[in-house]
Amino acid sequence: MIAPQPETVAVVAFDGISPFHLSVPCLVFGEDHDEDRRHRFALSVCAAVPGALRTNAGFAIHVTHGLEILRRAQIIVVPSWFDDTRAAPPELLDALRRAHRRGATIVGLCLGAFVLAEAGLLEGRTATTHWYLAGRFAERYPHVVLQPEVLYVDHGDVLTSAGTAAGIDCCLHLLRMRHGADAANRAARRMVVAPHRQGGQAQYIETPVRAAPERDRLSPVIDWMLQNLQQPHDLDALAQRALMSRRSFTRNFREAMGTTVGQWLLHQRLALAQRLLETTEESIDAVADKAGFGTPASLRQHFAAAMKVSPLAYRRQFRTT
Repeated sequence: MIAPQPETVAVVAFDGISPFHLSVPCLVFGEDHDEDRRHRFALSVCAAVPGALRTNAGFAIHVTHGLEILRRAQIIVVPSWFDDTRAAPPELLDALRRAHRRGATIVGLCLGAFVLAEAGLLEGRTATTHWYLAGRFAERYPHVVLQPEVLYVDHGDVLTSAGTAAGIDCCLHLLRMRHGADAANRAARRMVVAPHRQGGQAQYIETPVRAAPERDRLSPVIDWMLQNLQQPHDLDALAQRALMSRRSFTRNFREAMGTTVGQWLLHQRLALAQRLLETTEESIDAVADKAGFGTPASLRQHFAAAMKVSPLAYRRQFRTT
């Protein structure tokens, strides 16, 4: 059997780039491999003007590739952009447009969303970027439907993410969609980060640290919910388990997780359904039951809404990939 060829990934660097932002796609895609140690991705870093590029951390990097590698890359990542959101070079914008037209997946992490918007790839679409410059983005690109509160937005052919850690979430999400939950979970373990944060989760939490009593009471309940996704969960019962009122429980949960209890449960159940579809031969009825959807119809409805494909089609697509 002929081994599958790795997908080609091009990461766009520029003079003054943040080393952290540059490292995010390199860590997720540059070090990923399957169980037989075959790399799933062939990653290269490029620049409009290759050569020595300064970073904002006081050291330089050497980039050997120019934008010509964007002509064949299957995934192109713009990992950030200048804080003053200056205009991108016309040759970069043209290269992104051409790559998008031929079917490449284009990813704008953090302020990289400004570059994708300037290239016209986000017209009439939803997108996100770092919350700090969301106002400037909305003013400059009124034809883009900005969602400043979420971690990332996936349109299949174009993805955007919020700042810093959300870029990791977005890249892990893309890895999950390309190669399954197990591949994304292994990459997350290697990086020691959360394996899956849904794109609709809040990127900025006003009260990120709760008082110790609330934290100590909430964490065991979250762990218990994860271990018992197949069961129906009632807010009053969960609040009672946490020794809180319903109102206090829902407030503290949103502050901790960046989303509602219902949405968090749905996301966890969808992730479990993905894993079961990828790694087992369980029937759709059994997957629906084990993932807590109750009925196959409920699984199909929620799965299709989130993944844009039915559970059976997802299983066939994943096995083919």
